Amino acid sequence: MASETAATEEGGCLRPGLTFTAVVATVILVFVGFIWAFQRSLIYLPARGDVPPAAEVIDGAQDITLTTEDGLDLGAWFVPARETDSGMAVLVANGNAGNREVRAPLAEALADQGISVLLFDYRGYGGNPGSPTEDGLALDVAAAADALEELGPDGGYAREDTLYFGESLGAAVVAGLARERAPAGLVLRSPFTELADAGRYHYPFLPVRTLLKEHYPVADAVREIESPTTVVYGTRDTIVPPDFSREVAAASANLFEEVAVDRADHNDLALLDGPELISAVVRLADHVR
Repeated sequence: MASETAATEEGGCLRPGLTFTAVVATVILVFVGFIWAFQRSLIYLPARGDVPPAAEVIDGAQDITLTTEDGLDLGAWFVPARETDSGMAVLVANGNAGNREVRAPLAEALADQGISVLLFDYRGYGGNPGSPTEDGLALDVAAAADALEELGPDGGYAREDTLYFGESLGAAVVAGLARERAPAGLVLRSPFTELADAGRYHYPFLPVRTLLKEHYPVADAVREIESPTTVVYGTRDTIVPPDFSREVAAASANLFEEVAVDRADHNDLALLDGPELISAVVRLADHVR
């Protein structure tokens, strides 16, 4: 009888502990499941509203429509070069937030340097249909490259007259494009090595590599890209650690220049249209022209 009572008391002591462990495990599983299911909402942060007509934002800019291989129509702006036209164009792939209107100062600064610019929004951004995914963004940037080959004063910009410019997530997007269709040059602004590395930096308590549906292997891509490549980053970047961008530069098969913008954070104006960024793009354009 005493033995039975002891066993009952022991079991009574264990049950609350087991129950607590089960609750914690359930909460963790639910949280991880939520992250897995809704991870794209954490990766892509689009401004979904319509953007104004191009000419209302940038003098001389033109509205154009891109058509993707899977049949989506995407909004874009073409900004012709001002003053002396260098004959070069830049295809700009945005980061994961906002829309093309945010990149208007970049386009104007490059146009003032004699370089034409194509700004566009991914699917799900800037009033465009669809939802962003890694494969979808690859189709979107390919449609932008196709359009640029048909734009311009002489019937279009050939690849040897085009730079690809990618900002943060956009650096991964244009690196993927350059792997398939080499441009004259490549500018990667604040690139990460791969998305899993960036995810582990921000969520060190999660099995990020296992959970991720998107990959964006930038460092692997630049090892195969023969186009001259410039990597620009801020030394105080709190979104993409500078070491990640340095690793991308070190991995490049044809690094033209590595530009560290002193004390700049990820979203500082210095990395939007600052003189060091613009000068780096111009130097690469001069090099490949």
